[in-house]
Amino acid sequence: MRRREILTFAGLFFVLGAGAGAWWAGNHREADFASPAAAQPAVVAPPQIASSTTPASPWPPAAAAQPTELTPEEERDIRVYELANRSVVNIDTHMVRADPFFLTRQEAEGSGSGAVLDRQGHIITNYHVVDGANDIEVTLASNAVYPAELVGKDKENDIAVLKIDAPAEELYPINLGMSERLRVGQRVYALGNPFGWDGTLTSGIVSSLNRNLPSRVPGRDMLSLIQTDAAMNPGNSGGPLLDTGGRMVGMCVAIATRTGENTGVGFAIPVDRIKQILPQLIEYGRIIKADIGITHVMETESGLVVAQVAEGGPAALAGIRGFEIRVERRRQGPMVYETRSIDRAAADRIVAVDGKPMRTGVQFRDTIWEYKPGDTVTLSLIRNGQRVDVPVTLASN
Repeated sequence: MRRREILTFAGLFFVLGAGAGAWWAGNHREADFASPAAAQPAVVAPPQIASSTTPASPWPPAAAAQPTELTPEEERDIRVYELANRSVVNIDTHMVRADPFFLTRQEAEGSGSGAVLDRQGHIITNYHVVDGANDIEVTLASNAVYPAELVGKDKENDIAVLKIDAPAEELYPINLGMSERLRVGQRVYALGNPFGWDGTLTSGIVSSLNRNLPSRVPGRDMLSLIQTDAAMNPGNSGGPLLDTGGRMVGMCVAIATRTGENTGVGFAIPVDRIKQILPQLIEYGRIIKADIGITHVMETESGLVVAQVAEGGPAALAGIRGFEIRVERRRQGPMVYETRSIDRAAADRIVAVDGKPMRTGVQFRDTIWEYKPGDTVTLSLIRNGQRVDVPVTLASN
């Protein structure tokens, strides 16, 4: 009985509460909380009936779509990216090195960039990106990953060619431009994978031309590099340097830094040199250089003195003379003593190659390397005080 009384009391409270709420809502409209100026009779629009042909208006109303306005410079930058990005790849390497002292193995990983050369699956990158790698993987712009093999390398110029077995329709070769006509101040772009962030585009200008840097081969230089302030960081190595037409004019190779990161001074290998080297790397796996068979010269103010020629080499077959080693023997009692001396007077002195004056050993070497094996060059020599011209047929190294 008591429970029924309690329930009856609760029901009565609910009814009284509902009535009070209705009275409050009827006497306190929205206008009661507005400012006096806003307390005006409301104009109520007649209800709209939604039809199948007139969609209901969204709420809140959408902002009117505004066309994206791009500057000519932005349109150019976007065009360069869209033209070249699908030709740029990410290269990941894995290497294992044995420590013979501690009898342990050390594993290391690295990454860099590259570019598709053709639909046969050849990829160009820096040699230092893949140097010592046990496993190499190439990730295309489509995110497809393929194992790669090293098919050609040139340590001196820091160039390597990889090969992947990918369908031709997934490969988009980079458009190779020209570096001969580059000018300081010209706009360029670096496209690659700095810190592993694929498809990263940076821009700058050609800051200088014909810069030389020490090569990975001791005593040799990488010549006539392109200097740029386009940002390069670890991972950009091997990626293309592009002109405003999206053409590859160089390959990123190094930065000048004290911190390991970009400081606004980067370098790229000119594409004209790359185009000269690529056919040999793909066909032979290395550069086949012309060899004249002169192994050592001494620089003097009056020419390059031939110090040594390779036995049976092109220079020796052509009669080029180097230092003569004289051997003298003398007997003293039962013993025979042998004395060796070097006669420099009979050595030829090189003054020109095909009429081009020679002043340094490096200049002489690089001049010979401009020729192909089988070519014949004419050495202008000073021999016994007389100038003579001697033809030499070059061999391969």
